[in-house]
Amino acid sequence: MTLTGELSTGVALGCLGAAAWLAGSGWHAGVRRARLVFAGGVAAGTGPPSPGRRPADVVLRVRGRLRPEWWAPVAGLVLAVLGDSVLPVVAGAAGVPLLRRTRLVGRESRARERRRDAVIALCGSLAGEVRAGRQPGEALLCAAHDSGGLGDGQAAVLAAARFGGDVPGALTAAARRPGAEGLRGLAACWRVAADQGAGLAAGLDRLEGALRAERDQRADLRAQLAGARATAVMLAGLPVFGLLLGAALGSDPLHVLLHTGAGLGCLLAGGVLEGLGVWWVTRIVRRAEAAS
Repeated sequence: MTLTGELSTGVALGCLGAAAWLAGSGWHAGVRRARLVFAGGVAAGTGPPSPGRRPADVVLRVRGRLRPEWWAPVAGLVLAVLGDSVLPVVAGAAGVPLLRRTRLVGRESRARERRRDAVIALCGSLAGEVRAGRQPGEALLCAAHDSGGLGDGQAAVLAAARFGGDVPGALTAAARRPGAEGLRGLAACWRVAADQGAGLAAGLDRLEGALRAERDQRADLRAQLAGARATAVMLAGLPVFGLLLGAALGSDPLHVLLHTGAGLGCLLAGGVLEGLGVWWVTRIVRRAEAAS
């Protein structure tokens, strides 16, 4: 056999070996994928997460931990860089406590509404348990676990119901939290049923109806005050719109406001008037809600 024939034979054998190796590896990979699928796994998800998803996860995690009030100094820093002044940074830092208080007030308001809904659910569930033939103490135990309307006072109320303690007193103590005021009515119904033998279920039905009517009234009031809230938001956004409009017209509003005497005077007067306007609209909304 010549040298050329030997080389041709070697190349052919090498190609056959490579093809066999690739076929074997592909078959083993197919077997592994099949085993994963039949075992309940997903072949596409066995590898590490794609690098493109990691930055998105980091951004979502940071955005979830970043409080809304910290956007104020960030915006102030951006305006300070654009306007070449430290005044926006000072204003952004001063806005952090105000925005934080607004956030906490909103969170407390939502928690208060959740407590009201839980108390209504507790009254309805307790009335159903009493009608089903359960004793008041046992019915309260079941209804409290189902609705969670007792909040932090659940342990004390359930202990009083289980061991024959002062259930109305425990309910009154649990009603001190904002939003749980309906528990005072439940305590009154319980006391009347225990002292005078009146029907507990009938009193709970009337109490649930009154609490639902009060909730509907608050919802109607919020719908009527939506215009006033929108006005407050619009007043808060007018300065930003003015800056964007000035920049679109070709002027430099940040330089005028931050580096000239007239601009600083206008900035101070506008800030005071803006704050008074937002405060006045917010005060109207809060007084209307308090009066309801």
